[in-house]
Amino acid sequence: MRQADTKRGGSGRKKIRSCAAALLLLACALGLSGCHGGVSTTSFSVPASFNEDTKYEITFWAKNDTNKTQVKIYNKAVEEFEKLYPEIHVNLRLYTNYGDIYNDVITNISTGTTPNVCITYPDHIATYKTGENIVVPLDDLAADEKYGLGGSEVRFDSPGQDEVVEKFLEEGRIDGYLYALPFMRSTEACYINKTYVEQLGYEVPDILTWDYIWEVSEKAMEKNPDGTFRINGQNVLIPFIYKSTDNMMIQMLEQYGGGYSTESGEVLLFNDTTKELLQEISSHAKSRAFSTFKISSYPANFLNAGQCIFAIDSTAGSTWMGSDAPLVDISPDKLVRFETAVRPVPQADPDHPKMISQGPSVCIFNKSDPQEVLASWLFAQYLLTNDVQIAYSGTEGYLPVTTKAQDAEEYRAYLEQAGSDTKDHYQVKIDATKLIMEYTEDTFVTPVFNGSASLRDASGYMVEDVSKAARRKKKVNDAYLKDLFENTKKLYHLDQIEVTGSEDSLKDLGPLPQTSVGLLALLGITWALIILYLIREKIRERKHKSS
Repeated sequence: MRQADTKRGGSGRKKIRSCAAALLLLACALGLSGCHGGVSTTSFSVPASFNEDTKYEITFWAKNDTNKTQVKIYNKAVEEFEKLYPEIHVNLRLYTNYGDIYNDVITNISTGTTPNVCITYPDHIATYKTGENIVVPLDDLAADEKYGLGGSEVRFDSPGQDEVVEKFLEEGRIDGYLYALPFMRSTEACYINKTYVEQLGYEVPDILTWDYIWEVSEKAMEKNPDGTFRINGQNVLIPFIYKSTDNMMIQMLEQYGGGYSTESGEVLLFNDTTKELLQEISSHAKSRAFSTFKISSYPANFLNAGQCIFAIDSTAGSTWMGSDAPLVDISPDKLVRFETAVRPVPQADPDHPKMISQGPSVCIFNKSDPQEVLASWLFAQYLLTNDVQIAYSGTEGYLPVTTKAQDAEEYRAYLEQAGSDTKDHYQVKIDATKLIMEYTEDTFVTPVFNGSASLRDASGYMVEDVSKAARRKKKVNDAYLKDLFENTKKLYHLDQIEVTGSEDSLKDLGPLPQTSVGLLALLGITWALIILYLIREKIRERKHKSS
């Protein structure tokens, strides 16, 4: 009897434990899916082999700067890839700016019609991946022995993972996972009318400082008795024009040690250093020594017309800069001859330069068929081959993202021919490329999280705002900046960004969803039943012993 009871008790005990475990697993699984703001990251399982008996049609959304040479390179890449993989057909769709790609992807996520491969930026990917399994994590694909970078079954000369510049590869990591392959890299450069600088009595240093650039810009504002500017004899002069004011503020904060954001998504932009920088910027906007692209237009046009001395734009915009620029965008009668110098952006500490790393990356979107995803990966990987990397980098001041391409004899020969012509080997373009190579280790990227793109826009917005206010003779004082900070937070919804990985974030998440509340209650009931069962079993054991 006791033995039978013991067996029943053991059997019952196992059943109860199994049920409890099942309930706990169910509750945990559902609880994770119902957590406030949580999105799971699912790794992609690489197929054991690529199915060559099936036809695949993939779409590739790319961006070009209305540059016909870039279009030809994309078309050639597609053509050559399809020769290697006749079972894969690539539909190429070209855009003229990254914003349109971003907006279309967001729209297509909701309809389940995202492209397969997309030129993009990590800030954008952080938003894409808030959905469930939208963007494919690339870690397993990149490391796969057969189809990964340098894989044994890849039908082209793919670079190995150790041949992709590590600093550029790491820029594609979000939350610890690789979500993007770098495609090209650029930074910002200051394109200088060296002729005017020297006429003003200054020399162009190897590295500019902010104090230097403000001083020379204000000096250039001197006028003749007839109201024309002394330096150019014209009625128009804006000594210093910045194309991307978001990059301007981000880099200044990095250089001066001011806060911008944390890796967990905490917004630090609204601080005393930002106030000081905005006041400095506004003082030069007031004198009209400084302006921006959004206020005045393209820096290159003013530079080439002799109406600007310091034009800051991407190294990818180098072919627009200078008297002999291949893509000069003003009429010949407006063009002014001058010597162009290319330097890093102004620095707070020239001994420790800091500049932003930018340039397009490539991401892959998840599909129901793993073979289609593998086909997409193979094409994305093809964009890292020397043929594509070297050709595309030659169109602008881009730097190939692989050491395999950078060290290639063909690429080295291209750099050595700087200045031999004003088209393929335009001196300013190659100087801009060499600048990225020289300062690669001094570049940085901002933290990527859902909302980081809005934060970037907000930083530029404040520079634009104080510049416009100063031009209208408004006082940019503490009261003005306090209001600007509050208005900017609301405009870009920065007070709604969820911070992860900090104690403060736990206080700001708001009430739990009803599903989570119910699941927590289920967990409580489950544990209560387990405890009651154990008490009951203990009592039964005592009774058996006493009998």
